[in-house]
Amino acid sequence: MLLLALCVPLVTAQGSGEGLTIGFSQIGSESAWRTAFTEAVKAEAEARGINLLFSDAQQSQENQIAAIRAWLAQGDVDAIVLAPVIESGWDDVLQEAADSGVPVIIVDRNVDSDPSLFVTRVSSDFVHEGRLAAVWLAQATSGNCNIVELYGTVGSAAAEDRHTGFMQVIDLFANMNIIHSETGNFVRTEGKAVMESILSSEDPANICAVFAHNDDMAIGAIEAIKEAGLVPAQDILIVSVDAIPDIFDSLDAGETNATVELSPFMGGPAFDAVVAHLAGEELPKWIPVGGGLYTSRAAYDADHQ
Repeated sequence: MLLLALCVPLVTAQGSGEGLTIGFSQIGSESAWRTAFTEAVKAEAEARGINLLFSDAQQSQENQIAAIRAWLAQGDVDAIVLAPVIESGWDDVLQEAADSGVPVIIVDRNVDSDPSLFVTRVSSDFVHEGRLAAVWLAQATSGNCNIVELYGTVGSAAAEDRHTGFMQVIDLFANMNIIHSETGNFVRTEGKAVMESILSSEDPANICAVFAHNDDMAIGAIEAIKEAGLVPAQDILIVSVDAIPDIFDSLDAGETNATVELSPFMGGPAFDAVVAHLAGEELPKWIPVGGGLYTSRAAYDADHQ
């Protein structure tokens, strides 16, 4: 019941955007989820007849700012969709877009700029995702667990908010504690390396669970746990975020326990927001995209038929 109470509403805005030219600045391709997100946005744009100008920033804010300034200088974009690599440092370029009359829609991660500088943000509720993971873990362990946290990119909204939501729940339990928290930057190989380091310094018997800020780091941790001679999902519980195909393979193999869905389908509501804004509609500053927690492929498939 607690999981159901934490659900968020789905986006219902409508609009096609046919004929519009929209610049999309993507963070990069650091994870399978990020790649799925990019492909979903491209497919949505093609289906709507939108001319999508795509830029892969390769994890660099400087690259993102350069791409936005290039689009503004060319003067041929109707709007910009920005998935920001980090929260801070966007004020100047967002002001330049506003001065040029080009609306900006923020997707996925957040920015800490004045909300007047962008139209709206389309995203999952990262705090909610952290809470869901923590609620599942509290229920699975009866509130007794020493946790390894594999942090996402420090300074990113996804990492900071998932940590905040997770802590909001486990702080309610005196015997739930994070004993290690290190960044793996949302990357599988880094998640594995961090877990290997922790297992070399910490008695595995003292580790109850891993909370990974994304599935890729969780899969890296699973590899490290197996190489250490332990059984993932049994000796050490695994809960993460994204719901990528690989994590369901791990669920099928009994090597992970739960994943919180981060929907990659944000292109539709982002384009809807562009169309609505250009039509003069007032939009909320946040348009949430919902997702649930899954412990099996069958449950996920049932929700996505």
